[in-house]
Amino acid sequence: MDDLPAGLTTRPLSLADAPEVAALIGAEKAAALGYPEITTADLVADWQRPSFDPATGTVGVFEERRLVGYAAYTGSGNCDVAVDPGRHGQGIGTALARWCQERARADGAVRVGMQVPQGSAADRFMERHGYRLRWTAWDLELPASAQLDAASVPAGFHVREAAPDDYDDVWQVMEDAFLEWSDRARASREDFLARTVQRPGFEPSHLRVIADAEGTVVGAAYAILEEGTGNVERLAVRATHRRRGLARALLADTFATLREQGAARSTLATDSRTGALPVYEHLGMRIVSTWVNRAIELSPVPPGI
Repeated sequence: MDDLPAGLTTRPLSLADAPEVAALIGAEKAAALGYPEITTADLVADWQRPSFDPATGTVGVFEERRLVGYAAYTGSGNCDVAVDPGRHGQGIGTALARWCQERARADGAVRVGMQVPQGSAADRFMERHGYRLRWTAWDLELPASAQLDAASVPAGFHVREAAPDDYDDVWQVMEDAFLEWSDRARASREDFLARTVQRPGFEPSHLRVIADAEGTVVGAAYAILEEGTGNVERLAVRATHRRRGLARALLADTFATLREQGAARSTLATDSRTGALPVYEHLGMRIVSTWVNRAIELSPVPPGI
């Protein structure tokens, strides 16, 4: 990366760098949202996937020993970039964006992009540089006054904590559901487990399933509880069992479990590809932040270059 300002150096990152990277990302998110919106565990869960190698998939930009910029190419045309808010406008983001494009192109991707807070410095940067809007996403919160009825499980079904024997079914249910609207590759079982049950701080009660009378898993929810916030990371029901109230029952049970364990806030995220925003708003959830996913098309490198 010879297009960085003078005096800065780069190197690949490792899991040992995760706390410093999380602090950098958090500082940039806090400047846009008022809160950091990331933890070290989030990074560890992503970087410990068998399909991801931080040594080739990340780069850190340093001023002496201080991290001032970072990028990670996580596959399927997705990149994450953060720059110290005090170093915005100095060319670091431009250099990291170019690195992301090169990594995505080498991976065979036809485009590369990332999701950023709407109206943030990163959003404005990407728009200026030709990154088009792909979809809009929202973080939502369920106010305490709008608690869902956790007892309203449809007849013939029951919600329970997932057991290790359920993990294959949970993985398949969630991947099938998310791939209905996502254009990414199917995540392997090992990658799925790395991001969920192997995530630092995972508690078995945070992976919930809804099963039919025969015990077949037809839906699942995965949540995390950190610093008083219970967030449902994933919620999915088999296509053959939708419109029966199963997702609502699963969500209610998961939020209730998190609140019993000390969650003062109940949150989740969705985006415009799913069409689920009106459903969550009907349940009483309210938007607390809006995000945009932007991407740029990648032209192939001419032979010999």
